[in-house]
Amino acid sequence: MRYVWEIQTCGKPIDSLLERVRCMNILSSDYFKELYRLKTYHEVIYEIYNQVDHVEPWMAGNCHGPSTAFCLLYKFFAMKLTIKQMHGLLKHLDSPYIRAVGFLYLRYAADPKTLWSWFEPYIKDVEEFSPGSSGQTTTMGIYVRDPTSWTGNKISFDLSIDW
Repeated sequence: MRYVWEIQTCGKPIDSLLERVRCMNILSSDYFKELYRLKTYHEVIYEIYNQVDHVEPWMAGNCHGPSTAFCLLYKFFAMKLTIKQMHGLLKHLDSPYIRAVGFLYLRYAADPKTLWSWFEPYIKDVEEFSPGSSGQTTTMGIYVRDPTSWTGNKISFDLSIDW
């Protein structure tokens, strides 16, 4: 049953929101299994604040595996965020990575027809951060408009938005 306060999603099952290999890697990762201890939205935000230093899909360097950001993103998928919770992520002042995970959630899970209403207030956002592990910075507005522009690791979405 979908409640009025849940974010309107694209209707896909949780295990088909991400590419199959990425999903399987997340579900089998030791880090993701540790996330079962997190029961609340606020606990996941705290984990993002303390553990996420980039929002690329894969771990940086020679490590092979899903990034902490994508494991936490999947945790949010399982929690089925509400509209109020999403606003809390997108307006969060403590870390741009909390906001970036929120925008990724919307890109992957939200109904494409609702994306403009979510993204429009942020397309000129000037907060700078480093979405990739390289340290190269961009603004949140650029990230919102095109999250694939800042990384060599292409993230595929089932939609295109013509800004």
